[in-house]
Amino acid sequence: MKIDNKQKERFDWTLAFMLLLFCLISLFAIASAQTTGQYKDMFGMPINFVPSQIQWYIVGAIIIAITMYLEPDQYKKAAWIIYGGGIFLLAMLYILPDSLALVAKRNGAKSWFHIPGLGSIQPAEFMKTFFIIGMARMITKHHEKFIEKTLKTDFLLLGKMMGVLFIPLLFIMLQPDLGTGLVFMAITAALIVVAGITWRIIVPIFAGTATIGVTLLWMALYAQQFLQDKLGFSPYQAARIYSWLDPYTYSSDEGRHLITSLNAIGSGQTFGKGYQGREVYVAESHTDFIFTTISEDWGFIGASIVICMYFFLIYHLTKITLELKDPFSTYICAGIIAMITFHVFENIGMTIQLLPITGIPLPFISYGGSSLMGNMLAIGLVFSMKFHHRTYLFSSDEED
Repeated sequence: MKIDNKQKERFDWTLAFMLLLFCLISLFAIASAQTTGQYKDMFGMPINFVPSQIQWYIVGAIIIAITMYLEPDQYKKAAWIIYGGGIFLLAMLYILPDSLALVAKRNGAKSWFHIPGLGSIQPAEFMKTFFIIGMARMITKHHEKFIEKTLKTDFLLLGKMMGVLFIPLLFIMLQPDLGTGLVFMAITAALIVVAGITWRIIVPIFAGTATIGVTLLWMALYAQQFLQDKLGFSPYQAARIYSWLDPYTYSSDEGRHLITSLNAIGSGQTFGKGYQGREVYVAESHTDFIFTTISEDWGFIGASIVICMYFFLIYHLTKITLELKDPFSTYICAGIIAMITFHVFENIGMTIQLLPITGIPLPFISYGGSSLMGNMLAIGLVFSMKFHHRTYLFSSDEED
């Protein structure tokens, strides 16, 4: 297919450049994290994750190219098929027996398929984007059917959104995977606001949710037995809360990970120790805790630059969203912004004791094929919405 000047103008070169920068940061951070020798192969040699991350970035670039080629209307028509396919994969994880070689279980969570030659794939990472597509389709169709908004139609829309959320959230919590479940809830909360539901409904819902959250936190501290007996909370889940609020009291067990994270980030001081100058051992420093590697190597300055890059990415995505006129495309981009924002806030927050520790990777930087490909799929949708939106608006651009 020949690319003309109009197509080149519609391609988002700024977003592509940001992805390239994140790729370089990811490779340097992963290479530095490996100096601790946490993982070794069958011969006792340290495993090099950098080539694998390069491979996943190449696959991610292909995913973006394919995703961008398809138009928003095609995603809109196939939305429920895409959503249903993701639900099917999540259901298979729950249905298939643990003894089956196809199912991989880690840290007590049944969240991965093991594919020979490719490694482990986590369907939930892709389901986040599939969920956004399904939710965007549902909201768009609702507004097309109910042009005049009333309190009744808003309650109906909210009920539909809860229905779309319920099934994937159920299967994810059954794995169990609280961190990913929180991502789905964050996406839903953002889309509730963007969908135009009246604040007479939103304010009581958000206030009620906040009240429940604060109550559960209070009970985790002062009514642990009630949580375990009546609500089924495990001692492990309660320990996560204790170690978050007071890690030094639990320094020999649950709090150890957070303490080492704080020590690594703090030891970087202003300018860091330099590339591969790490001295503090932090488990999973190439995946969920890769921000500690960046902070220790490059200090406050380097960590701040990375955070600013995320702010610029979110700003750029927001700018694209505001330019779009197609409601379906707008909801897609809004959901993706919410997903990336929550990931960044939670991942960095958990390394500095701002939030409890959950298994949420840092987008585009943490090592991991499923996470990276899932995020590249989401960004591919943004590329598609930006690339094709002029075709939707102006008939003169329809011929490419």
